[in-house]
Amino acid sequence: MKKLKPESLASKRRRSAEIYRILSGEYPKVTTFLDHDSPFQLLIAVILSAQCTDARVNMVTPALFDSFPTPERLAEADPDTVKGLIASINFCNAKAHNIVRTAQLIMTEFGGEVPVDLDALITLPGVGRKTANVVRGQAFGLPGITVDTHVNRLVNRLGFVHDRDPDRIERALWTIWDESIWSDFSTVLIVHGRRVCDARRPKCDLCPIVSLCPSGAA
Repeated sequence: MKKLKPESLASKRRRSAEIYRILSGEYPKVTTFLDHDSPFQLLIAVILSAQCTDARVNMVTPALFDSFPTPERLAEADPDTVKGLIASINFCNAKAHNIVRTAQLIMTEFGGEVPVDLDALITLPGVGRKTANVVRGQAFGLPGITVDTHVNRLVNRLGFVHDRDPDRIERALWTIWDESIWSDFSTVLIVHGRRVCDARRPKCDLCPIVSLCPSGAA
């Protein structure tokens, strides 16, 4: 990134709104990348997606959800049986135990329903702020900023933050992005990071927001 003068918060807010406008036009109607039929299934899929591709998770969840479609069913499952169904994803042993325990806690602590509150969600095994924000945004339509590896990389390249810690990035973006676009902006940045703003070889010549990016602008 070339050295620039410090940017005011007001300027960052204006620039973020324009970037979102452009990217939401480039990637309309983008939602979660994980197949699911309920908030519970989305929660489980997001837990499984940690350090694993969405495509791989979508390959294993049909059989998993066919056997254990609800928290009631998964809470009673043998973790070894679950492990067998998700054996092809990373850290399957730990994740099998996490999702069974998560289902048990949903039944005993939350009345069989996935909690909406972020602080409640992050008490579940395998659930951090990123997972909680995905569930809140995609399952319940609530504002939340998902700082995955793509969002982390892009918001640094775009000059919104100069930090690599996901929690600090999320808090910083609260003041820059309008709350109404938190979830959707996160999603379109993820898509843009996958398709254009690659970690090693960003395709700046194809980027529709290059003129608004301090890393790519001439």
